[in-house]
Amino acid sequence: MHAQRRYTLTAACPDRVGIVARVAGFIADNKGWILETSHHADDDAQRYFMRIEMKADSLPFDLAEFRRRFAPIAAEFAMDWRIADSAERKRVVVLVSQQEHCLYDLLSRWQSKELDVDIPCVISNHETFRGFVEWHGIPFHHVPVTAENRREANAEIVRLFEQAQGDIMVLARYMQILPPELCEKYPGRIINIHHSFLPSFVGAKPYHQAYRRGVKLIGATCHFVTAELDAGPIIEQDTVRIDHGDTVEDLVRYGKDIEKAVLARGLRYHVEDRVLLNGNRTVVFR
Repeated sequence: MHAQRRYTLTAACPDRVGIVARVAGFIADNKGWILETSHHADDDAQRYFMRIEMKADSLPFDLAEFRRRFAPIAAEFAMDWRIADSAERKRVVVLVSQQEHCLYDLLSRWQSKELDVDIPCVISNHETFRGFVEWHGIPFHHVPVTAENRREANAEIVRLFEQAQGDIMVLARYMQILPPELCEKYPGRIINIHHSFLPSFVGAKPYHQAYRRGVKLIGATCHFVTAELDAGPIIEQDTVRIDHGDTVEDLVRYGKDIEKAVLARGLRYHVEDRVLLNGNRTVVFR
C-alpha cells in the first residue's frame, strides 16, 4: 500500500522517437513530480510501453482534467492509455468452486491490507465456502452451474459482476469454463490461476498429466482469460522441483503453495497497473 496518493499513467503505442520526451515534458510543464518510471520497446512488434507514477498532489488539477489535457498527446502518438488513482481501490470479484487454498490466501491478504483492494462479493457454483466468506463480511452468491442452465448461470455471473461494479474477475480455482462471449466482454479483466506451467498440461488434472510424463518441474500460471482454454496472456509463473519419489498427491500439495503465491503476485501486478497487454503476451513492470 502506498503511503502517499499517486496517479499512475500507463500507455502503449507504435514505437517512434520522442515519446518519452513528450510525455515527461507534459508532466514537468504541469509541475508533476515523477516517482517511478518504467519503459519497454518491443522491436518485433514495433510497440512502446510505459508506466509512470506521479505524486497526485503535485499536479494542479484532478484526473478528469489530466485526461482532457493529455488526450491530444495520446492521439498524436496513437496511444492506448489510462491513468489510475491509488486512492480508488480496484474492485475484485472472486469466483471459486471447491478448492479453498487460493480463496483463503486472497482473503487473508485482503484482511491484513497486504492486498489493497475491495472485494465486493464472492461467487461460487457451490455453497461450500459461504460461511467462511460471510464471516469476513463479504457477500456470497451461490450460482449453481449445470449442463442445462449454463447460459443462465453465466448471465447471472455477469449481472452480479456489474452490480458489484467489479473491475477485475479472479478465478480462484473456479472449475468452470467461461463462454467466449463472457471472455470477450471483459478483455484483460479476468484473471485465472492454472495449476501447471503453461503452455504445458492445459485443461483438467494437470498434476496427473505431469506425473504421467515424469517431469522434474511443476508450476503454476496466472494468466488473463480468453476464449481459448488456458491460452490467454501470461502475467506470472513459478515452479518447484520434484523427483521420481514424489506421488501425485505430493505434486498437488507442492502445487497449491505455488498457486497461492503466483495468483497473489499476478493480481498485485494487475491492481498496481503494472501489466500491459502486448498481443497474446504481456509487459509486466515489476
